Amino acid sequence: MKMKRIISVIFLIIGGSVGITLMPHLWELVGLLNSSFNNVFVNFGIGAFIFFLLSLASANFIVRTLKKIENYFSKQSATFILFGAMGIIIGLVLAWLIGIPLTAWDLPVFSNVLPTILSIGLAYAGFYVGTTRIEDFRKLFTPKKRPDEGQLLERKADSTFRKYKILDTSVIIDGRIYDIAQTGFLEGVLVIPNFVLRELQYIADSSDSLKRVRGRRGLDILNSLQKEEVMTVESYDGEFEEIAEVDSKLIRLAKLIDGVVVTNDYNLNKVSEFQNVPVLNINELANAVKPVVIPGEKMTVTVMKMGTERNQGVAYLDDGTMIVVEDGQHYMNKTLDVVVTSALQTAAGRMIFAKPIHSQKGINHK
Repeated sequence: MKMKRIISVIFLIIGGSVGITLMPHLWELVGLLNSSFNNVFVNFGIGAFIFFLLSLASANFIVRTLKKIENYFSKQSATFILFGAMGIIIGLVLAWLIGIPLTAWDLPVFSNVLPTILSIGLAYAGFYVGTTRIEDFRKLFTPKKRPDEGQLLERKADSTFRKYKILDTSVIIDGRIYDIAQTGFLEGVLVIPNFVLRELQYIADSSDSLKRVRGRRGLDILNSLQKEEVMTVESYDGEFEEIAEVDSKLIRLAKLIDGVVVTNDYNLNKVSEFQNVPVLNINELANAVKPVVIPGEKMTVTVMKMGTERNQGVAYLDDGTMIVVEDGQHYMNKTLDVVVTSALQTAAGRMIFAKPIHSQKGINHK
């Protein structure tokens, strides 16, 4: 409501000014130039009234547009806004310099309309150039220092390195992030948002015993991470009250602080990629570091359960990789030597297909 009132007042002032400027010409057209209607107060009032009606019709649209502009700039960094403002100022100065001779010509269109169009066009061009070539301008104004011999060069945070790693609820409960952090493979700062911490606490207080155990495990992992000296752990107190879902808040936070979302949630991974937010998926990392097996390789497994197809048995490696054993149903809960026939990589993990070595020997013998 307050914003609409401000817009109405601005429209009243603009309308009154336009009325004072243009109404005398209108009175002259209708032959009332010397009448009592042609005075400052009447002209101001007519212009203000017309523009007040326009403000009532367009106030909602203007408020929505201003909100979008506010949201856009709130997501941008201070450097982005600074270079954008500098670009606008340079564009307006150029438009003013070009407009000086145009105004001197005293031509109706060139002297009045064209300078305004130039100001708008060059201001936009300056903003666009200033915000899209930030790194180029930084290089121009940054003096190049020649490092002393033996001096280590400090690594600069660029587009390939993001300092903040934002943990989601699933990866904290999973627990493997603690082991990865201990190895030192993760760089930067681990960020624990308050809304993720509240979700963990809610799960830990659940009436469901399984959820309660998982939630408490997640809280224990956080406490362990905080005590580790290998990684720095920080909390984020900010809130995004207009957003309900925790996953959407994580993506918004990653855009705000230029961070990386660390997760093992498949759906969050895909949504983040769609919104151009970098993701570190623990499951993808686990699949990538599993030992590579090739057809013809031999291994010893224990058949744990029946497979989905006839006579198939299922075994597992120590890292959880599923091995489908042909004719393995006949060797339930037994250990046998198998030979790998093929391997299949899926989104859920890797599957290995194998068959007993003695069956291969029997075929070769025949």
